[in-house]
Amino acid sequence: MDAIMTPNPVSLVDLATYLPEKIVPAAYYAQYAEDDTLADNVMFRAPAFRHHAAEGETSADMMISATRELFERHGDDFLDDVDVVLTHSQLPEVPVRGCGGELAHRLGIRPSTVLDVHNGGCAAFIFMIQIAGALLRAGGGHKALLGLARNSAGQVFTQEQVRGKAQAAIPGDGAAVAVLTVDDVAASPILGLRCHSFGQYSGDMTGVSDPPRKYWEAGSGQMHIGFTDSKIAKVLARGNRMVPEVAIEVADEIGISPADLDWFVTNQPSRIFLRNWREALELPDSHHPDTFDECGNLFAVAIPVTLDAAISDGRIGEGDVVMMAAFAHAGDFSGAAAMRWAGRP
Repeated sequence: MDAIMTPNPVSLVDLATYLPEKIVPAAYYAQYAEDDTLADNVMFRAPAFRHHAAEGETSADMMISATRELFERHGDDFLDDVDVVLTHSQLPEVPVRGCGGELAHRLGIRPSTVLDVHNGGCAAFIFMIQIAGALLRAGGGHKALLGLARNSAGQVFTQEQVRGKAQAAIPGDGAAVAVLTVDDVAASPILGLRCHSFGQYSGDMTGVSDPPRKYWEAGSGQMHIGFTDSKIAKVLARGNRMVPEVAIEVADEIGISPADLDWFVTNQPSRIFLRNWREALELPDSHHPDTFDECGNLFAVAIPVTLDAAISDGRIGEGDVVMMAAFAHAGDFSGAAAMRWAGRP
């Protein structure tokens, strides 16, 4: 699947994020560390901190928390005219549905389209921009709300059988919401967007337990990601290649040299990826905002959280071109989108 934005681009009106109050230092995982053969792998060099969702805090709860900032900035009626609601949860509370309908109901809005986007992984924010733009341009309305939640760090990776593994210290929890439109000239336009699907790699990301079981079966083994040295080598090779490739593709499309981009905002899986990606685009550290040590790997939430942080502290200014790029899972999906930031309304 290849996709490119068409004329009458979708634009970002604003975004807001939420990080749970509970901050967990790396020492929490260090006390449980096992003799894991993957402990020294560059993929698993732990961030200093990460946030964990509170017990019982759901994906919808976290998205609602993120929207409070939007209401504070724009008023209580800011979302009343939303026509499309898209949500992505890393760990849906109910396997057969997402939380889009619940989110819309709790916000008191009546969108014409509600869609739970279960794939896209770490690139889901870009994928959701693509979907929202297509729906809005096709006559589905003029305003879309995107909601994303990363909620498995405190639920999956603190389990007794999982917290001692090298992989456990990397993820963090958080949420983000964004509002898009197709008819607001004051909003921040998406200048170009590309998404690519690589189905041949889909089977390389697996959930495992000891003793083995399917994720929906009862059993004593606690589920975690089935990493091996071989799989990690494949993920590193694919991720190192895919993110720069799709970012350069969009940069070429919009006529900007990658080295001339004002900002490069990516997913945040590990320090080694962050370094390799900015070196591939010949960008200095100062143009590649990084929230890894404060938040860990936020998966799909990483791009909006990092983008929001750089906007809020004044690094990203009006007129700046921001390239957002990510890859997902073991390399089965990649996406990039370039935006010209127009400032907050």
